Amino acid sequence: MIIKTIGILGGTGFVGRRLANRLAGQGYHLKILTRDREAHKENLILLPNLDLIETNVYDESHLTEHLTGCDAVINLVGILNEKGTNGEGFKKAHVDLTRSVISACQSLGIKRLLHMSALNADTSGASHYLRTKGEAENLVHEADGILTTSFRPSVIFGPEDSFFNRFATLLKLIPGVFPLACPDARFAPVYIDDLTSAMAQTLKDNNYYGKRLDICGNEEYTLYELLKFTVDCLGLKRMIIPLPDFFSRLQAIEFDMAGFIFNLLKFEKPFSMDNYHSLSCDSVSTQNTLGQFVDTPVSIKTVVPQYLKDKSFRSSYTHFRRSSRRSH
Repeated sequence: MIIKTIGILGGTGFVGRRLANRLAGQGYHLKILTRDREAHKENLILLPNLDLIETNVYDESHLTEHLTGCDAVINLVGILNEKGTNGEGFKKAHVDLTRSVISACQSLGIKRLLHMSALNADTSGASHYLRTKGEAENLVHEADGILTTSFRPSVIFGPEDSFFNRFATLLKLIPGVFPLACPDARFAPVYIDDLTSAMAQTLKDNNYYGKRLDICGNEEYTLYELLKFTVDCLGLKRMIIPLPDFFSRLQAIEFDMAGFIFNLLKFEKPFSMDNYHSLSCDSVSTQNTLGQFVDTPVSIKTVVPQYLKDKSFRSSYTHFRRSSRRSH
């Protein structure tokens, strides 16, 4: 399959920026569709062979217009929380958009699709997040005429991630005692560049057509262990209080009830009942495929202390650009 031009949805996010750097460095022409071009010009506009296009990706006619000329599409769009609690936000971002992507690809004759899913994605999953991710995953693999590879990562870490950085922010804001919901939930964190390396390697490899790939790091941790690691990296004195199930649920309910406040402040809820239900399933896998792409997966101990201690945005951005060009 000849692939020269790639359309990317979600290309301005954490994974998207790193993947765009890697693919642009490999000579691909990229079309990144975004709802706010000005907000992302600094991070992406200087990349060679890249068009940053402002559009409404939820409008299928816009998708079809801007994906014209593409040989492959990568859909990275996903949310961890919605403004409400009924699942409609997850359905729009994960299922409805995926249907539009499939339709646009079919109408344009685009046969290759890389799709970002999640570990434990399942139409019978424990949360709206997991169920809608599962439905979207099934849609892309059942679509006629499209050769799909879906990626099911555990939590992803790296500079500007939404996991360690978010916990770091909360730890700095909350003095003394930190109540932690779902402390025993397990993760196998995967480094952002290891994930994007796997994605780039599968792009033109027909051995991965139709495959659903679990992508995990080699080390497993509980949420409590990851938070304790974050505290140690920051050099803070915090007492982490692991909450039992009843109080974990109560914390989630309280954050959901305060959802309108977070919406007004334009902050994402730090925790929700949907998160609570997702965390009931350990984010680990016995079918990890990362070893097929990366000889030695990067450990959290190697890079997380470096970027959590980095106070300078410019330094962080420089590190981001340098790391993104790393090849495996």
